[in-house]
Formats: sequence, structure tokens, C-alpha cells
Amino acid sequence: MMSRQAFLCSLGSLYLSLLFVFLLMDVYARPANNSALKEKAADSKDENEILPPDHLNGVKMEMDGHLNKEFHQEVFLGKEMEEFEEDSEPRKNRKKLMVIFSKVDVNNDKKISAKEMQRWIMEKTDEHFQEAVEENKMHFRAVDPDGDGHVSWDEYKIKFLASKGFNEKEIAEKIKNNEELKIDEETQEVLDNLKDRWYQADNPPPDMLLNEEEFLSFLHPEHSRGMLKFMVKEIIRDLDQDGDKKLTLSEFISLPVGTVENQQAQDIDDDWVKDRRKEFEEVIDANHDGIVTMEELEEYMDPMNEYNALNEAKQMIAVADENQNHHLELEEILKYSEYFTGSKLMDYARNVHEEF
Repeated sequence: MMSRQAFLCSLGSLYLSLLFVFLLMDVYARPANNSALKEKAADSKDENEILPPDHLNGVKMEMDGHLNKEFHQEVFLGKEMEEFEEDSEPRKNRKKLMVIFSKVDVNNDKKISAKEMQRWIMEKTDEHFQEAVEENKMHFRAVDPDGDGHVSWDEYKIKFLASKGFNEKEIAEKIKNNEELKIDEETQEVLDNLKDRWYQADNPPPDMLLNEEEFLSFLHPEHSRGMLKFMVKEIIRDLDQDGDKKLTLSEFISLPVGTVENQQAQDIDDDWVKDRRKEFEEVIDANHDGIVTMEELEEYMDPMNEYNALNEAKQMIAVADENQNHHLELEEILKYSEYFTGSKLMDYARNVHEEF
């Protein structure tokens, strides 16, 4: 008869054997899963290369009319935004933030004025512009297969449908022969919207061919005054309930967020409405008459508007200006780091003087 100790040893060996089997199964399973994820990511990347992005860096409102929640971080950090990850070491982020402070503080008086912040915001916004220009060069090559420096609507349409899973050769052949394309309603609606946008990006004389600069306007309307107007029209069209081509506060805050299923979702919706109300009343409605016109929304959306940049600088200072001197000291920026960088720093005051 097996002793209790021998039984436990046997049980332990069995457990270790099973554990090894499960780990081995997991190891062999991972490559397939990773491959699938990579394939999905690659598909998504291909589609993103030719589709206008919903999110535009350094622009206050998204293409769908939602407020850009990362706007303050984007215009404060520029291309360095990726370095401030939530899981990165607070001490390193603190040092990086100190370096940024010294760059913004051009007169080295140990505090940041509204003018200094305005200059910095314009500089960081321009960084996002240049980044979009560089990315556009790569994206343009992806949709210009014959390399003639122009992309026709049909060429773009073929690439777009191929990114949606359609057979590229079959689609190209049907378009060449003017045959009917069997496209689902949702995809057709997206195509129709893209075609309208394509028309707007096509500078006179219109020829339905986009060069690299026009394609940049197509993907990034913030680079073109004409396309900025088009984007504003699209946003107002989506939010304007009475068709007067203007926005009231009630129209601006009534954009559906989704079905509220529980208290947590209700709180999120309440915060969303609160943020939109504040933005409408304090920023977008420039003359405070309770109505936002296309002109007001266009000025609000223009990322290179110097007056807006100055107002933004004053707002950003007001958030952290605890001593009410209308300037930002290093300690204040470190304390309110989450607002400026999206990263919360711990024990910011303990090391500030010894590091800076």
C-alpha cells in the first residue's frame, strides 16, 4: 500500500507533468495567434494608409465631431508624446518634463508666460504638420502604382476596395470595362463620402486626379483652408438638427454617445456633456451669443490660428497656475503633469530642485 508521502510525491509529479503539457501547448499555440494578430494589424495598416484618419494631431475636434481628448498633450509634447507612456518610469518622465520646461522658458526666468506657451504650441503643431507631410509621401506611393505623380479616383477606389477585402484584379477589370460593382450598402456610403472629399481636394482646374499635395489635403484637411471649410461643413451637417447651418448649445451637446446601460456609463455621458458644454460656451462661441456659426467653428478648428494658440496658452496656464501670477513655474507643471503629458508623476516636489 502506497504511503501518504509517496502518494503526495506522485500527485506532485502528475501536477508538474500536466503543467508542462499545458505550457507546451500554449507555446505551440502562440505563433498562430501572433500571426493572425500581425495579419490583422497589417490589414488595418494598409487600410489606414489610404483612409483619411478620424483623429488629426493638434486639431481640437475629431472628424466625427467629438472633442480631441489628447489635444493639450499633443500641442505641449509634439512628437515627444509617445515617450510619455502611462507605464513609463515617473522619474524619467519628470526629467523629460523639466527639459521641455527649459525649452519653453526662452528667457530663462524660471517661469512660462502666455506668449512663450503660444510660441511653443505653434511650434509643436507645426511638428505634427511636418509628420503628416512625411507620412503622406509614403501613403501617396502606396496608391500611385504607376508612379506618374497623380492618383485618379479609380486608382484610389481600387485600392480602397482591395483594403476592404475585394479582389483587386477583379475590381480593376470591372472598373476598366464600366461593369457594375456589387458593393454592400455600408461600403458604398463610405465611398460616396470619400468621393465628395476627393472633389474638394481636387484643386482647379478639376480633373479628378490628385497630386501629392492634393492628396495631403484629402487625408489631412487641416493643411488646406478649403478642406478645413469642408470639414467644418461635414461636422455641422452631422450636428445641425434644424438645418440652419449653425449650432446651438443643445445641438452641440446632444451628439449621441451610445446607449447608457448602467450608472458608470451614465457618469461617462454626464462628463462628456459637461466637457462639450464648457468648450462651446468658453471657447467655440467666440461672441457668446449662444450660436456657433461656420466661421466660428472654422476659426476654432484651424490649428495654425495664432489667436487660438494664445487663448489655448492662457487656458493651459490657468489650469495649473496655483499662485495666480499668470505664469507657470516648474513645480506647477510637474504637479499637473497629467494634464500636460497624460502621465501622472509621483513625488514631483521631492526631487525637483536637485534635478533641475
